[in-house]
Order: sequence, then structure tokens, then C-alpha cells
Amino acid sequence: MVGVTLRGVSKSFGQTPVLHDINAQVPAGAFAVLVGPSGCGKSTLLRLIAGLEEVSGGRIMFGERDVTDLPPRDRDLAMVFQSYALYPHMTVRQNLAFGLELRKEDPAVIRERVDEAAGMLGLEPLLDRHPRALSGGQRQRVAMGRAIVRRSSLFLFDEPLSNLDPALRNQVRVDIRRLHDKLGATSVYVTHDQVEAMTLADRLFVLEGGHIQQSGAPLEIYERPANRFVAGFVGSPAMNFVDARVSHDQGTTTLRVSDDDGTTAIAVPSEARFEDLAEGRPVCLGIRPHDVAPAADGALTLRAELVETLGPDAHVHGQLGGQPFIACLAGSRPVDRGSTITLAVTDLHLFDADSGVSLRA
Repeated sequence: MVGVTLRGVSKSFGQTPVLHDINAQVPAGAFAVLVGPSGCGKSTLLRLIAGLEEVSGGRIMFGERDVTDLPPRDRDLAMVFQSYALYPHMTVRQNLAFGLELRKEDPAVIRERVDEAAGMLGLEPLLDRHPRALSGGQRQRVAMGRAIVRRSSLFLFDEPLSNLDPALRNQVRVDIRRLHDKLGATSVYVTHDQVEAMTLADRLFVLEGGHIQQSGAPLEIYERPANRFVAGFVGSPAMNFVDARVSHDQGTTTLRVSDDDGTTAIAVPSEARFEDLAEGRPVCLGIRPHDVAPAADGALTLRAELVETLGPDAHVHGQLGGQPFIACLAGSRPVDRGSTITLAVTDLHLFDADSGVSLRA
């Protein structure tokens, strides 16, 4: 296994900058996920690591080896693409073996590696089938098997689940994580799906606008987002945001949210630590949908404009401070559309109203 280090990596296409001074480190054996919305530069960054694009500036290191100017074949990596990229005229066995045959490996070694990969991925019954006779999930397993037989120290995944239906996506996601743990190689995975990112990653890199907005353990980023963008992107459903002003009354700090129905005062928990909460300061208040709970004396009053029942959970949609607001409540306690509920806030986040930077101390 080998770690990956990016030192001031940038990329421009013509006069258009796509990545800006990227500094990141993926420890050897880690599962790193690059996540962000479409167009943020994550796939371009993966292609730079693979050697499929040339960097405009900076260096890429695999361990102590500088690979910045090496072609893909000399980087000792394996890549799994979104499109599977299987040869339709070849059987599964032939697809798995093809790369090794090009490298003129010993036939006995090829058979051993193909059988090993097929066993890992449950492909033994499919070895004599052609890709057209496989489901999407089976094709993606073949694509992963083709990467496994290379026995590389680094695996790159470029949105490999995007073409699968939700049920298959969940299953193959588990397969990918199990495969990583079994092989012990370093993995770098690109996705725009933050659920995939949270469940797969040891280390998460959140990108936007060609910059790394935050990196760290998934739960750390979820609980302590560095800015409003990260807070809104990581977590499902997304965090609620409303405009508020700071108020101090008899030693209690509250956040006042105004709308057509009056002003709502939400107390800041005494144990919470935030920077510079001066009287009257405008802030952006962030509340995760799961961080509210029904309470007779709750601070929030929400009229249920829409209720989505999802079995264990119910997503109650309403408005707070003139902004859309979602509350995730227990599905066992149904809420009628059009009814009004009161909610207590169990946790909250504050961001600077102008820069969007977190105010958590």
C-alpha cells in the first residue's frame, strides 16, 4: 500500500482554472472520498492522480515517489470507472484476464488471480457469460475484479455507482468497502452523493469551486462543519438555514428569528461555545432536521405544509423565518398535514452572515 500526497496541485483548461492550490494527504491504507457538487473539480483531481490529465502546477507523490510526470502505466494503480468499460465481445473471465495478458503475465498466474478475484466478488457462476447477460451490479463487480487482478497499491473509483438503481447502489457500496478492507490497499473514491461519502470514507475531502473546503473524519465534518457550504452539503436531509440576530437577556444568549408571524427566540445552549456573539449581530442559524424534537414548551412553531412518511422517519416541511424548514421526526408519531407542532432545538450551528464561516469556538 502507498499513501498519496498532493502539494499545491492546480489545474487549468486553457484560461479557465478548475483546481486551486490543492494540498491533501491520504495515509497509506486509508479509504479517502472526494465529495462535492457537479463541477467542483473532484473528477478532475482524480484524473490528475491517475495521470490521465497533466497538472498545471504542484506535485503528486505516491509515498516518497514523485509521480507528477509519470504516465498512468508507470503509477501502479487500478481505476474503476462509472461506465464499467467492459469489452462486450469477451466473457467475464476474458475481461478479468485481459489486462494481465497484455502485460504478458504467466498463464498460471493469470488463472490464479482471476479465480481469486472471482471468489472475492462472487463472480464464479458468471465467468463464462458476456457483459450483455449481466445486471448493472454484476457488471460493476466485473469492473472491480479487473482492477483487483492487477494487485495495485492504489485503487481509484470515479463515481462507480452512478449508473445503478438505489438497491444495487447500496449493495455494491458495501461490496466496495469490504473489498478495500480485505485488500488493504489505499483507495480514493469520487462521488457527488454525500451518503456514499459518509458511509465509505475514513477521510473525507469536501470540494467546492476547485478548493478543498474541509477535510477530516466524516463524523467530525458532520458535527463541526467549517462553513455554511459544508454544513449544507454534508447531511441528509440538508441542514436548515435561517437569518437571525443575537440577543442577550438576563445572562441568556438567544437567537431571534423574525417572520410574518412575529419573532421566535431560540436559546443558545449554555454548553455551546461560539465566537463573538455581540448584541444585535446578524448570523446565519443552522439547524439539522434531526436536531429538533416535539416538545410542548418548544421554541419553534412549525405548520406542517407537507409530510413525507418514510417508515421509521417522517419529514415534516414548513417554514421558519420565511425560509423552508424540514423537521425529521419519528414515523411512529404521525403529523397531519396542515397541523401545527412545537419543537425544541437540541443542537444548533452558527455561521457568519457574510462569509459563511462557522462561529463555533
